[in-house]
Amino acid sequence: MKKNFAGSDMNMTPAVNTQPELSRRRFLQAAAVTSVSSVVPTAAVVLETPASHAQEIHPKANASVRALPNPIIPNFQGEYGSSSMPGFQVPKRPMGSTGLQVSILGMGGFHLGAALSQDVVNDMVAKALDHGINFFDNAWEYQGGAGEERLGIALKGKRNQAILVTGVCTYGRKKDVAMRMLEDSLTRLQTDHVDVWQVHDVIYYNDPELAYQVDGVLEALTAAKQQGKVRFVGFTGHKNPSIHLDMLDRGFHFDTVQMPINLFDPSFRSFERSVLPVAVQKSMAVFSIKSMSGSGESIVRGALTPTEALSYAMSVPGVSTTVSGMNSVEVLDQNLEILRDFKPLAEEQMAALREHGRQFNDGRYELYKTTVKYESDLGRAQHGFPSSMELPA
Repeated sequence: MKKNFAGSDMNMTPAVNTQPELSRRRFLQAAAVTSVSSVVPTAAVVLETPASHAQEIHPKANASVRALPNPIIPNFQGEYGSSSMPGFQVPKRPMGSTGLQVSILGMGGFHLGAALSQDVVNDMVAKALDHGINFFDNAWEYQGGAGEERLGIALKGKRNQAILVTGVCTYGRKKDVAMRMLEDSLTRLQTDHVDVWQVHDVIYYNDPELAYQVDGVLEALTAAKQQGKVRFVGFTGHKNPSIHLDMLDRGFHFDTVQMPINLFDPSFRSFERSVLPVAVQKSMAVFSIKSMSGSGESIVRGALTPTEALSYAMSVPGVSTTVSGMNSVEVLDQNLEILRDFKPLAEEQMAALREHGRQFNDGRYELYKTTVKYESDLGRAQHGFPSSMELPA
């Protein structure tokens, strides 16, 4: 089992901006991302590195550093939420070898469950569909089931327009638990099938062994596919690429895989460099997450802009869609504005962004790799770890 080494807390308070003044547009970018960040539960943060190293990088973690004087990718023209962008459609790509066409931007379900109201979710989903976003990600445990419930209501009468994805959260438990969770998900989502059912949060080093055990979750994936309740199957995770590779190397046929892709990743425990090529070789659909560091820390602290973050993630060859957490129409509008002007980045631009991200190769903007911040209490309990809220400060 994975060990968590106690270290000093990473101070999540945004650093004082050292630039003379933020432009109104840059301020709105930070404000929009902060609104997303604010819905993520605060938890004790424990580094997975020795305490000495934690102390070494702690002072740097609060620095607001922008090595380049100007954004590498020009920001869009216009104001957030000022246009309904009539007629604009988000581009689509093949979803691996599934035969489906998926929008290059997808909507995450955790933040839908944390939005202010069902009406807000209804408006967001309707607007997303109107502009061609057809990928909706979720998981059985998000917001205690509210993520799935809200999405199910919002998609009522529109189910055939959506590629509906959810995760099964057995965390090592048996096939029967997984099948019960699937029935829960179908009921909440108000549908008779999901397009993609994924083993959620494969982040502990013994998770592949548990998934492949006799009468385990992978047998549930196979059964659900045979029963027509699931079209395609995969798994998700964000902790260490070696765990993803272990899942892939043991032989089960996965159609999809979900992993972090951002400009910081290539320099630190890289999924892009190690897992992505394997997935592409297997003709799998790759769903990328964490383009803005998970809770927007890199945006708030000025390390990059939302345009740079999304443009990089959506330009990585082999990625089918980039899943973004959005909890308001304003954040959706921000992403749509970026997409309206989006063109896949040239290799020189990608290289420049990777080089920019390399200065942060201590994991400060990838806390999902280095801390327990993104570990669910359910998953921790199933692996014999205390709740993240019970860890010492």
